[in-house]
Parts: sequence; structure tokens; C-alpha cells
Amino acid sequence: METKYIFITGGVASSLGKGIISASLGKLLQARGYKITIQKFDPYINIDPGTLNPYEHGECYVTADGMETDLDLGHYERFTGIETTRNNSVTTGRIYLSVIERERRGDYLGKTIQVVPHITDEIKRRILRKDVGETNEDFDFVITEIGGTIGDIESQPFLEAIRQLRWELGPQRSLNVHLTYVPYLAAAGELKTKPTQTSVKQLQGLGIQPDVLVLRTEHDLSDDLRAKVAHFCNVDLSAVIQSQDMPSIYEVPVNMQRQELDSVILRKMGIEPKETPELGPWRDFLERRKRATEEICIGLVGKYDLQDAYKSILESLAHAGTYNNKKVKATFINSEHITAENVAEKLAGMAGIVICPGFGNRGIEGKIIAAAYTRTHDIPTFGICLGMQMMVIEFARNVLGYQDANSSEMDAETSHPVIDLMEEQKSITQMGGTMRLGAYECELVDGSRTMKAYGGQTLIRERHRHRYEFNNNYLDEFETAGMKCAGVNPATRLVEIVEIPSLKWYIGTQFHPEYSSTVLHPHPLFMDFIHTCIDGTAEA
Repeated sequence: METKYIFITGGVASSLGKGIISASLGKLLQARGYKITIQKFDPYINIDPGTLNPYEHGECYVTADGMETDLDLGHYERFTGIETTRNNSVTTGRIYLSVIERERRGDYLGKTIQVVPHITDEIKRRILRKDVGETNEDFDFVITEIGGTIGDIESQPFLEAIRQLRWELGPQRSLNVHLTYVPYLAAAGELKTKPTQTSVKQLQGLGIQPDVLVLRTEHDLSDDLRAKVAHFCNVDLSAVIQSQDMPSIYEVPVNMQRQELDSVILRKMGIEPKETPELGPWRDFLERRKRATEEICIGLVGKYDLQDAYKSILESLAHAGTYNNKKVKATFINSEHITAENVAEKLAGMAGIVICPGFGNRGIEGKIIAAAYTRTHDIPTFGICLGMQMMVIEFARNVLGYQDANSSEMDAETSHPVIDLMEEQKSITQMGGTMRLGAYECELVDGSRTMKAYGGQTLIRERHRHRYEFNNNYLDEFETAGMKCAGVNPATRLVEIVEIPSLKWYIGTQFHPEYSSTVLHPHPLFMDFIHTCIDGTAEA
């Protein structure tokens, strides 16, 4: 069949959950046997989120082909199990950069470059996925989420592009799902629909009539209220869906299916839906999650006191906890506040510690102190990217005796740069999109704990985002003293994994395993880490 396009827009406020709705819809259509892809169009002018502070934008998610993207792509992958690529993430910055580069080459033959048609045409080209190595025929459905809200000035070109595409494609090949908020005013004891009505009027004023409304709410919506919204917004009652707060984001697809969101969309696009899929493995996961009520406490040692900054790590821990029949209680421990005097108190009660990734000097001494404490007290410890580097520095200082050991990122004058800038990074001056990014192969060392965790695999492929690496000049000293290399890149021989075999679980990875964990396929390292943490609490 011809590719059909679904546009997800939002009104009233941001952070209503457009990414979760997009991922849930993708999951439901995928369960019906359709080939889908989901893409995120963000209105900000940055080329990508790679240079954005996590406090500004949350986690920077990295695709296997090496694109720094919005964290919603993580939701897309975790829900559908489909790897996204650089073509699934587009910003205003990328759009304008492409148009300006064409203008500089003379591709526009001297014409005046304008938002309409040149910027909107480029947006349409990206939505239709032209010139990206894929054809329209590769997918049955392309779901496009537009970031921000319809009231944002920077969103206007994207909405104009959608308006044009809906006219060009026709009603059976394009459809708009609009997500809005229905607030509850406690003083009045009422749910208010005016924000939704106003949001839809704004959208209609831009020439777009929503086909489906998804109403985000903290309270159950009555049929009368839904009918009122349908009446004032020119939307069928069956197409007014409520997205009530759920105990877990993973219950949203089931909730959407219960209200027949996928069936409504299929019918509106000229397809008579067949039997509703059972979502067996997904429901099994939810059942296991509900049964897993006993908590296991994991400490996250990092500097960003914001859950979205470590979103993929939190979800990976949750996946592994569920499949180990435990509920992971993740506790953030600010590394800036950790000292040698209070580290025991800060880490008390934790069955395991994750030393989190990040950049820059702030908070690293706290991470090093935490790594020393968990190493000397044999507490299961998982260091990721910068976290792994801090484990290496701590070992160099306190075991090898190199008191000034450091990363050349933090101290360019250190006489023992056990973590050093990668050779190919030394000539790079631009910050954005120039790190070692994307999936690279790693050979696992036979007999290592890491190989065991991966089920005996000898070659794995994981995603990276870094400039600095383990300095191989120190490898022999580390291995002699007890910190072993457990994985190397076969092309460069760079150390990708370190571990201390004499401890219960003390593993650091230069890569980011959290990017690869999905609902139905939890990451093996997180699975083994949580399993070990559980065993440790049982022994205690």
C-alpha cells in the first residue's frame, strides 16, 4: 500500500507526552503487522541536542549510526525495538543549514530564499524521507512528532508544511493526532476543556483540522465531557481519546488499544482493521512489573539532579529489575556533595551503584571517591562512559600509587593521563557532532565476567559518545594490579571495558549500554548487574 503519514502535534503545554503517544501508536501499528518508522521534528535552532545542557533538554540519545538526538528517540526504540537513525531526528537548525548550504552552492539560481516555500519545502522533503537512503515504499506508516506546542513561533514553518502535505496527500494518506491537556481545578472541583478548545482553534486557524484528539488528564473523563470536546472541536466522539496518568509509561499502549486508537486511525485512513492484536509479550512484561513489588535500591552517582538527564539508564534499570522480579528504586546521589567523610552515609542502603556519564570537571572528585568506596567495600558498581573513566582514575591513584592520575580532559598537565584524548580527536576544534559517536564493535575477553553477562558472545556492538579513552600505555600496569581489560575495539585496540574479577561486580564500559535496552529485550549487562545486586542483598 502507499505510505501513510501521521502527524502528532501538541497544544496548551509541552511535556504532555507526545513522544510516548507516538511510540505507543507505533507499537500498536507494528503489532498489526505494519512496517513503521517514527521521527521527531524539533523547532529549536540547534543543529542537534549534542551541545545542549541536560538541564535544558534532558538526555542526549545517540543512534547506532552516530546521530545525537532528542530523548524521545529512546522511547521510540524501547517501545518498538526498531533502531532509529539520523533520519529520525530533524531540528530547525538542520533544516536551515541545509537550505543555506544549497543557497551558497547556487542551487536556487539566484532566487530570494524565503520561509515559504524554501524552508517548508525542505521540511516536507524530510517528512517524506526523500534523499535519506530510504524510499516511501519502505514503510506503511511514517509517524512524525512535532516538538513544542502549536503556539510556539518557531513551530510555525513545521505546521505550515503539515498543512500543505495534508492537502497534497489527501485524507486517506495523512492524519493529525493532536494532544492537549485537560486540567483539573481543585478549587472548583471541575475538569476544564477550554484549553483544549483554544488549542484546537489555534490549529484550525493554521489550516489544520485534527482528526484525533488525545486528552492528557489526571482524572477520568466522562462521556459527556468527551462529547463536549468532540462537538466544539469538530472531531468524532470515537476519536476523542483520554490519556490518563498511568502507573508506568509502558501501560500507555495497552490503554490506547483499549480505547481503539489504532482502529480509529486505520478506519480514518481507509483501512478496515482486522482482529485486535493480543500484545502477548508486552502484557507479560506488564504483569511481571506489577508482581515485582519488592524493591532493590540502586544509587545513581552523577551531577545532573534531573531524571531526564539519565532517562535511558533509569529505564534500563527498570527493565532489568522487572525481568529479575524486582522493582528498582533508583536514588540520585549528587557527586558534587560526596566527600571522603560522608561517602559511607551517602551510599548507605544501596545494593548497587551506577557511576553516571557526563562531561566536564564538575562533580568528578565525588565520583572518584564513590568508586573507591564501592571498590574497597565490594559493592556492585557499574560505570558508564565518564563513570568508567573515573573508576580507572581512582584505581590509578589508590592502587597504582599515581596520586596525580587524571584525565587530560580535566587536567592537561597531569603526569599520568590514564585517560587521554583519542588521537583522531586532537585536530578537532568544533564541538557539535564531532565525538566518537554511534555503534562500534567490541571483542570480549574470553573468561571475563562481561563475556559471561553477554551469554558467551565474543563480539558485541554498542553505542559510544565520547572524546577520551583509556590510555593503553598503562594497560599492563592496570592488569598486573587487578583491573583487567574485558573488551577492546578490534580495529583500534582501544579498551572499551574494564573489570575487577576479584570483586562481585565492578565493571566500567566506555560505551553506553543503556541506549540498547528495550522493553522486550533488556540489556544483558543491566540484567547481570541487577541480578548480582539482588544476590548481594540476599547474602546480607
